[in-house]
Amino acid sequence: MDSTSKFLIFLASSLSLFLLKFLHKYWWTPLKIQKALSLQGIKGPPYEFIHGNNKASSRFRFEALSKPMASLTHNIVPRVIPHIHSWINTYGNIYLTWEGNQAQLVISEPEIIKEILKSNDGSFPKRKDDSSFIYKILGDGLVATEGAKWVRQRKLANHAFHGESLKNMNPAVIASVETMLEKWKGREGEEMEVFEEFRLLTAEVISRTAFGSNYLEGKKIFEMLTRLSILVINNYYKTKIPGISMIWKTADEIESEKLAKGIHDRVMEMVKRREKNVSKNRFSVEDLVDECKTFYFAGQETTNSLLAWTVLVLAIHTEWQEKTRREVFEAFGDRNPNSEGISKLKIMNMVINETLRLYSPVSAVIRKVGKEAQLGRLVLPANMEVMIPIMALHHDPQLWGDDVHLFKPERFTEGIASATKYNSAAFIPFSMGPRSCVGMSFATTETKIALSMILQRYAFTLSPAYVHAPFPIITLQPQHGIQVMLHRL
Repeated sequence: MDSTSKFLIFLASSLSLFLLKFLHKYWWTPLKIQKALSLQGIKGPPYEFIHGNNKASSRFRFEALSKPMASLTHNIVPRVIPHIHSWINTYGNIYLTWEGNQAQLVISEPEIIKEILKSNDGSFPKRKDDSSFIYKILGDGLVATEGAKWVRQRKLANHAFHGESLKNMNPAVIASVETMLEKWKGREGEEMEVFEEFRLLTAEVISRTAFGSNYLEGKKIFEMLTRLSILVINNYYKTKIPGISMIWKTADEIESEKLAKGIHDRVMEMVKRREKNVSKNRFSVEDLVDECKTFYFAGQETTNSLLAWTVLVLAIHTEWQEKTRREVFEAFGDRNPNSEGISKLKIMNMVINETLRLYSPVSAVIRKVGKEAQLGRLVLPANMEVMIPIMALHHDPQLWGDDVHLFKPERFTEGIASATKYNSAAFIPFSMGPRSCVGMSFATTETKIALSMILQRYAFTLSPAYVHAPFPIITLQPQHGIQVMLHRL
C-alpha cells in the first residue's frame, strides 16, 4: 500500500472518529438526557440539533426588548426573562431547556432551590467556562472559583465586607456621595438621569474603598468592563459551532479578548503600584487581578442597579418617599449618616427589600451538577446544569399572593422570614447558602447612606420623559436611563 492510500485511510478514519464524537455530543447525549428526564415527568422545549433552544431564547428576547413596556408596571418578568416566563407557564416550575448542547434544568420550587444552594459537598459547583465572555470579566475570582482556593478567598472577603471593616468604609461612601451632591447644586427643577449619576458614584466608592484610589484612576477599567458586559449579553444565546472558533473568531470575540487584556493590564498597573502591601503568601498576582476585576464589576454593578431602581420606585410611590425621609431625619437630622443610625432604618430597609424583590439585580443563577445527584424526587445526570430564575421566584403569585406585582414594602414590616412565610428560598436577591454574595452588606449599606443623604436634600418625582424598559445586562439596568425631577427641600 503506497503512502497516498495510507494517508487517505488515516484521513477517513479520523473523519469518521470526529463524526462519531460529534454526533455523540450533539445528538445522542442530549436525546439520552431528554428521555431520562421525560421518564421522571420533566418536559420542556424540544432540543434542536447543535443550537438547543438558543434560537428560541433569542427570538423571545428580541421581541421583548424591541419596545418599552406599555405601562408603568412592576410586572417586568415577561420583558426581562421572556423565555423563562413563557416556558414556566407552558411546562411548569421545573422544566428542561438547552443552552446549545448543554442541558439546563430550570427550577423555581423553593424547597429544591434551598437544597441546591445550601449544599456544601461539591454536588452543585459554580459553572466555569474559560472560553466564555463572562469569564473574561470575572476570571477565576471569588465568584467563579471552587475548592480550597475559594475557601481562602471567601475568608478574606468576609473580613473585608463585614463588621469593623464595613464601618471603616462608610467615610469613603459619604465623601463620594457629597461629591455627587455638590454637582447637583443649582439643578433644582431640572431633569436628572440618575442611573448614570449612580454609575459614577458607585465606581468612585469601589475605587476608594477597595483600592484607595479614585474614579479617574479606574475610569478606563469601568469603561472596558461596561463594554465587555454588553458583549456578554449580546452573545449569550449565540451557538458556538464546534471547532470554528479555533480557526476563525467573530468580531465580538476579537474585541472581547482585547478588552480582557486591557482590563488585565490596567489592573496589573494598580497592583504593581501597591505591590509592597501585597502578601505573596496569600495571593498570586494573577489571583489579585481576578479579585480586583470581581470587586470592580460585582461591587459597582450590583449597588448601581439597587440604588437606581430604589430611586425609581420612590419617585413613583411618593408616599413611601415621604415616610422614608421622615425616618432619615428622625435618625440623623441634618447630619451625615452613621453606622448606628443606619442599622435602625426600618422603613428604608423595607423599601430596599421590596425593590430587591421587584427589581432583582441578577435575574438568575446557574450551578453545575458535579456528579449524579438525587434532588427531591429527581435523579440528575452529572454535568448538566440547574438554573434558578431568581426574578421568577420573586414575582410568583403562589409565593407572594395576588398583589405580587405591586410595590408594597409593608410586606417586610415583620422582616424577611415573615414576608416569605418562613420559606427562605422565596427571597434570594443575593442568592443564599455558602456561595451567597459576600458584598450584600456592602451594597445595602452604600445604598442606605446614599439614599439618606439624597432624601435629606431633595424630593424627586418621575420625569415625563422616563421610558419604562428594564434591561438585563448581567445586572438589571434601565435601557433608556431613569429620569427624575429634583426638588430642593
